[in-house]
Amino acid sequence: MTKRSIFCREDGFTFAEILVTIAIMAAVLPALLKVFSDTSRHVSLADNRMTALYLLKYQMAQIEMQGYPEVGQQSDVFGGDSIYQWQSVVSDIESDEIIGLRRIELTIAWEHLGRPQSISMYTYIANREIQQTQSQ
Repeated sequence: MTKRSIFCREDGFTFAEILVTIAIMAAVLPALLKVFSDTSRHVSLADNRMTALYLLKYQMAQIEMQGYPEVGQQSDVFGGDSIYQWQSVVSDIESDEIIGLRRIELTIAWEHLGRPQSISMYTYIANREIQQTQSQ
């Protein structure tokens, strides 16, 4: 007669063990899938924001290279099939002490998963042709 060890079973898993395993997997698997899905979505949004930031810097540099911009509003799309749109608003700064100063506000907008997203920045540009006087 041979002794059977409790660690050496030849008959496989019991039905109860299989049910417990399935129950654990049913509880854990949806949470893991949601984590992977959310991570993918956040990576995509971060990529879009990084692209928008680069486009924001590029468009602001284009406006600054033109010199002293005209007051008004402009908007356009980056490229023909781009999801990114830009809008600039140039306004005069009214001050008794400073003349020839304009504020430029630039916004890049796009849509991510059906929701509008945007990033903005502003800067000031002085008219370099006007000589500023310092009062003392």
